[in-house]
Amino acid sequence: MESTSQAVPQTSGNAKSRIAYSFGAFGHDIFYATLSTFFITFVTSHLFNTGNEAQNDRMVLYITNIIAALRIVELVIDPFIGNAIDNTKTRWGKFKPWVVIGGLISSVSLLILFTDMGGLNKTNPGLYLILFAIIYITMDIFYSFKDIGFWSMIPALSFSSQEREKTATFARIGSTIGGNIVSVVIMPIVLFFSMSRNGGAGDNRGWFWFAFIVAAISFLTAVGVGLGTHEIDSDLRKNTEKTGFKDVLKVLVKNDQLMAIALSYVLYTTGVSILNASELYYFTYVLGHAAQFTLLGTINTLVGLLSVSLFPKLADKINRRNLFFICIFIMLCGIGVFTIAGTSLAMVLVAAELFFIPQPLVFLVVLMTITDCVEYGQLKLGHRDESLTLSVRPLLDKFGGAVSNSVIGIAAVAAGMTTGATAKTMTAHGIMSFKLYVFGIPFVLIILGALVFFFKVKLTEEKHAEIVAELEKTWDEYLGEGETEAVSSQALSVKAPIAGQLISLAEVNDATFASGKLGQGFAIKPSDGRVFAPFDATVRQAFTTRHAVGLVSDDGVVLLIHVGLGTVKLKGTGFVSYVTEGQRVKAGQEILEFWDQTIKKAGLDDTVIVTVTNSDAFKDIDLKLASGTMVSAKDEVLSLQSK
Repeated sequence: MESTSQAVPQTSGNAKSRIAYSFGAFGHDIFYATLSTFFITFVTSHLFNTGNEAQNDRMVLYITNIIAALRIVELVIDPFIGNAIDNTKTRWGKFKPWVVIGGLISSVSLLILFTDMGGLNKTNPGLYLILFAIIYITMDIFYSFKDIGFWSMIPALSFSSQEREKTATFARIGSTIGGNIVSVVIMPIVLFFSMSRNGGAGDNRGWFWFAFIVAAISFLTAVGVGLGTHEIDSDLRKNTEKTGFKDVLKVLVKNDQLMAIALSYVLYTTGVSILNASELYYFTYVLGHAAQFTLLGTINTLVGLLSVSLFPKLADKINRRNLFFICIFIMLCGIGVFTIAGTSLAMVLVAAELFFIPQPLVFLVVLMTITDCVEYGQLKLGHRDESLTLSVRPLLDKFGGAVSNSVIGIAAVAAGMTTGATAKTMTAHGIMSFKLYVFGIPFVLIILGALVFFFKVKLTEEKHAEIVAELEKTWDEYLGEGETEAVSSQALSVKAPIAGQLISLAEVNDATFASGKLGQGFAIKPSDGRVFAPFDATVRQAFTTRHAVGLVSDDGVVLLIHVGLGTVKLKGTGFVSYVTEGQRVKAGQEILEFWDQTIKKAGLDDTVIVTVTNSDAFKDIDLKLASGTMVSAKDEVLSLQSK
């Protein structure tokens, strides 16, 4: 059908889009790693060389505090950026223009920031600070336009959850490589272009050309996204919801589990950001071999990919909560080894890997928990705040990065790791001060984050499954929420959404469905795994677990199609959704697909249940065929007559 071909593009187009998007993620995270981790190194170690050490230190502190303040201000601006993108209408789509424009302006701005602006930092420090603030906030805003636009594109590239998962997987690989490869290449590039090795730290010329390469890659991969992807135009993507900073705060305050995981994560990510940003300093000023930082970057790139790939199996075997605490323990051990590593490269690498390996796993635990907070909030508050809930994590990362920049600046000044310094000029007192800031503060913050998680975060996978099951019992209320269409006075019918053996609801092995509490209807023992829309309708809800979908027909019939009993426990494994909440579907359009063997292997019942959740609106609801009849998808099986 026409609508199906629109929702599921051709394979060649999908492959082109996935590749373009993954390269976009690669360039995007190269830029982010440079900005969040290594730009502060350039500021503290190379930007200010006035000949007056006290003046240099003051300027470093001014700059780092300006960066921290501007990044916190930008947190308030972010929701408005999202709204601006939502309201964008161009021939190239909603997101791609911002990815390309944001990529261009942020790249040019970054390049300027990696210079002394023609010597202004010496000749007119006040003017330099003003221009720095203007250029930095410009870069940060347009980077946010690109960031929000880029990561919001996935739903616009396909309506197929299977295709979205492939695209997201490609992007995660590109992102992981991009974010870690900077550590591999930064010092070789800086030293290659430097006129003076400066004790292995390079000079301003080397850092400028490193920034030039990063800016070029960021912009060119953004252009690649613009040329290589295609946004689907659909009524589904028309959104009138406006999100403000106050809205995010309201959701945080009302959703106690979201507040708990947010507080835990902001403490954790701030500590992690501080230590991650300090590693190049350690190699440069403690080990005295900045070029060896490449070795750490190479190991991190390979280990990062392995760590991400292991998450599903680890989370399944030991559950997310236990995995979180195991990871935290390993990271704290890493910090402990760091404190005694001294100038031993082997011990530093062991410490760094103990600290790094768990990071992708903790990130995924937090991301999955925040995602589960959507249904938790829906049950508790009576409405679904998906976009607001998922917008919390990026804000926390930015806040952690802002605090990290400030702490690193203070630590560098306190330790004497500023312009002109080398490992030979370091004192024992300076190194001890540095360790207190970059190891002591993260140690305390990570422990505090873990304690908040232990005492306050109660939303486990089992608890989420219970919440989803509870929500299913009230779907008649939610699916009909906001409906103003009157039920048609004509005789209506519902077609079978799947092929198999028709059975009555009373025969279903579930008291809630069998009793008719969720409405009258029927069930089918499936002979196929393809689920089709039984009438023209709007998708009212599609859970992230993909095991069920709620539809509202043009005639006012509110229908729940639920695949299997207890299948929420599978957390989406074995299910593919071809629709998204708010999407219009046509009768006979495929909306779900499942692998029956996955359900049976888990020891669950694969019965597909169909209920009219607004049954009270109808005088008569009758099966047109006898229980036990074999039906094909799209056969009429239920008749309805309004009151």
